[in-house]
Order: sequence, then structure tokens, then C-alpha cells
Amino acid sequence: MSRYYTRVCNFYYGSKSKALIKKAKSLPLNGNNLISFDEIEIISRKSIKKLSIKKINDLPHLLKKIVKKDIKLITKKKKFKNLNFKTLPKIMGVLNMTPDSFSDGGKYNKNYLAKKRLNYLLNSGADIVDIGGESTRPGSKPISSKIEWNRIKYILNNFNKKNFLSLDTRKSHIMEKGINSGVALINDVSGLSYDKNSIKVLKKYKIPFVLQHSLGNPDVMQNNPKYKNVLLDIYDFFEKKMDYLRMNGIDHNNIILDPGIGFGKNLKHNLKLIKNISIYHSLGLPILLGISRKKFIRELSGKNDSSSRVGGTISSSIYAMMQGVQLLRIHDVNEINQSLKVFKELIK
Repeated sequence: MSRYYTRVCNFYYGSKSKALIKKAKSLPLNGNNLISFDEIEIISRKSIKKLSIKKINDLPHLLKKIVKKDIKLITKKKKFKNLNFKTLPKIMGVLNMTPDSFSDGGKYNKNYLAKKRLNYLLNSGADIVDIGGESTRPGSKPISSKIEWNRIKYILNNFNKKNFLSLDTRKSHIMEKGINSGVALINDVSGLSYDKNSIKVLKKYKIPFVLQHSLGNPDVMQNNPKYKNVLLDIYDFFEKKMDYLRMNGIDHNNIILDPGIGFGKNLKHNLKLIKNISIYHSLGLPILLGISRKKFIRELSGKNDSSSRVGGTISSSIYAMMQGVQLLRIHDVNEINQSLKVFKELIK
């Protein structure tokens, strides 16, 4: 039998969603009555079939069993340490304390500027702030743990522990230092493949983390990336990685999935992932999408300067929200937060 994947689609929001759920005409996404769906796509590597949720019982027995198992994961309420997904999406602000990040390198690599930026992001509505001391932009080279830690240690040793900080690092040594300084989430863009000791650290501290897909290391990942089917290949990557993590003692579900927009993907790959991002709901874990100021916006709009890509970030953020994405990694927190608030009111 062919391998099948379930993608939920045709979403409803707010009061309309609640009313449809009450009438049993739609199903809640992640147990949240404020967002629901009434259609699915059944996808294989050869075909796509769209149908109403009311038609699921008409499917052949084995296929019906697969789809119902997926639906159970999709509709189950997400419980996540220190994060409440009742209101979507959560905003992860970006603070790069690097001289060479693609968007804001050199702007916040002095301690007083970084602290000012951290406070600005939090006051602008960021639920989480992601601190990074090593650039992983396409073409970047790795740096030593000593250099990376020296860039971020001031902020990590002096932030208000009531605030939710995430640490963007690929190195187990930096992870452990950050955890002991009070960070609440680890964001490893390598998908825990860069440092073999990372999984040991995550197991030891039982800390939530982001599992991101990346095709190779930053210095080579954009050298003609290829997939058989980018959407399904990354789905399979997440499944295999989760099995591997379970085998190695990671037994909690405080894990966020990130398909890694721009990390070993061309324009065609990135657009296919964003358009069909809701397929990853059937893995049963929250989804993070990092679309802020990314290259695909430049390729579509012609805006070469990264700070001029706010419009493209807004439109793709709204689209992601309408696909039920739980977290957005964002540079322009004030602008995105404002646009999402207004849009939510308009669709009530």
C-alpha cells in the first residue's frame, strides 16, 4: 500500500469556527475552538485527493484507519511547557548578537544595544525572544564556542527570568550554559545533527526545543538543493528524527517542528512548504515558521534590502496564521503583531 499523508485545509476562525464546531460541521485544530477545518487532502507521492471531513467514513478501510489516526493527532489539544496556544500565532522575536547575520548583523552585537533591543521586542508583543550568537545564514562559516558564548553571555546572565528566552545555537556546550542561565527553549537550526552531544544535553535537562530541517551546513546548503518531493521528504525527516529521539531517551512532547524556510531550499521549495504548511499538523506537534525578511520575499518582490521586506513578511505571516501555524519567528515584531491583531478583528 502507498504511503499516505493527511493535510487539513479550508479553515474557519473565531465565532464562525465555534458555531461550525457546535453544529459538528468542522473539527477544532489542536483542540482550539477558535480555529477549525472541514476539509482534508489525502496526499501520496503520486496523487492528491481533497474531500470533506464528512466523507472520511466512506474511504477504504485501511486508508480510513490512517486518516482517522492523523485526525486524532491534528485535533488533540497541544500542551506545551510555558506556552499557551489558545491564541495563535505566538511571536518569537529575533535578537542576533552577531556581526554577520543576513538581516541585522552588526546592529545589536554591543551589550547595551542588545539589551535595548530585547526590551523593545518584548514591549512590542513578542511572546518569546530568540537569542543567537552565531550566524547560520547561507554561506556562513562556523565559529568557536568561546566566541559564540562571549557574544551572548551578558544578555543571558542579566535578563529578567520572567521573560521567555530561546537560545539559537547548534553547540551542546552553549546549550548547557544557556539552560543554566535560564533560557526556556533551545532552537537548533541543524536539527540536532551538528553536535552529537546535543541530544544528551536535551535529555539531561528535559528542556523544550525546536527541531528544524536543514539540508546540509550553512556554507553549502544553498548549492543546488534537491528533493524528490520537498513537502513529503521533510515530513519523513521529522518522523524519522522523532523516532531516533525517542530511542535516545527524549520522551516528552515539548518539541516544535520547523521546516526551515531558506535552509537548503530554493524559491520553489519554500513556496510549496508555506502553501502546504498545514500538512505538518498531522505529526501532532506545534509548528514554527521562520519567514521573516527571507530571500524568497526578495525573489518575489525585488526588494534586495532585507529591512524592506516587511510587507512580504506580513502577508506570509497572515497566510501561516490561517493555516494554523502556532509560532512565527519575526524580526519586525511590532509591525507583524499589529497586522495580525487587525486581521483577526476583520475576520471575526
